[in-house]
Amino acid sequence: MVIQIILIATAVVLFVFFIRSSHSVRTQAFKRIGFVIFLFLSLDAVLRPNDTTWLAHKVGVGRGADLLLYMLVAAFAFFAVNTFLRFRSLERRFTDLARAIALREAQLPPEVVTAPAPQVPAQAAARDQASEPESTLSGGSAR
Repeated sequence: MVIQIILIATAVVLFVFFIRSSHSVRTQAFKRIGFVIFLFLSLDAVLRPNDTTWLAHKVGVGRGADLLLYMLVAAFAFFAVNTFLRFRSLERRFTDLARAIALREAQLPPEVVTAPAPQVPAQAAARDQASEPESTLSGGSAR
């Protein structure tokens, strides 16, 4: 039947399209355009049901109501995939946000805050040089 080929091809193309570029500006524009087209076709189906029956016969479906049911099942499947992808994206964003907040507000444990900072060997050497007697620094002997 022609309707089976049309529905399967549409399902595969739209599924790949949603998976590959789930939330780009271009995808969102196509979604909006598709929604507007869907609304106009829905209004046409309500106001002129004979058009739906005629189209159903052309694609190999017995009644217009059956054609609408097939299309609604496909629309629901894409709605479910779109919702899943959106929730997955939001979960990732919430996780990144929670990590950023946790890192920004992290506090050191009390024992680390009260302990003296360890000295780097270069700092210790500089301190030792500063505390040597002046006679050693001026080149004289301290004997």
